[in-house]
Amino acid sequence: MLDVPNSVITYLINFLTAERSLAYLLVSKDGSLLDWGGKLAEYGITNLAKGENIKEQVCFLEGLLPLDDTSLFLPFIKTEYGSCADVHMFPTEEGDWVLFLDSSCDQNDLFATQQKANEFSLLQEKLNK
Repeated sequence: MLDVPNSVITYLINFLTAERSLAYLLVSKDGSLLDWGGKLAEYGITNLAKGENIKEQVCFLEGLLPLDDTSLFLPFIKTEYGSCADVHMFPTEEGDWVLFLDSSCDQNDLFATQQKANEFSLLQEKLNK
């Protein structure tokens, strides 16, 4: 295990909570919601009910849970509320964790870079003709 000082861990947790709008769900292997927290409302996830099936509460998780022994990372998931999230899912003995981290800034930067690359490619094609 990586030996990380407590002050670094504290900084990372504060950063993720404040800047990346950390939110989480804990789902049992039978699909029922065990726990949740963080800034879920920013992703349009509200009115959760403990013990109820997560697939009925968060529709996009249909077919993704339960996890096997592997983690799953879904970058730049657009919500119906216009936000963009990186979704990390990983299994533990407690159940399957679903983490949400805001990726709107990363998405905007990536798309701007892709747009510049596309413009450059078009210009290169014109010059070659």
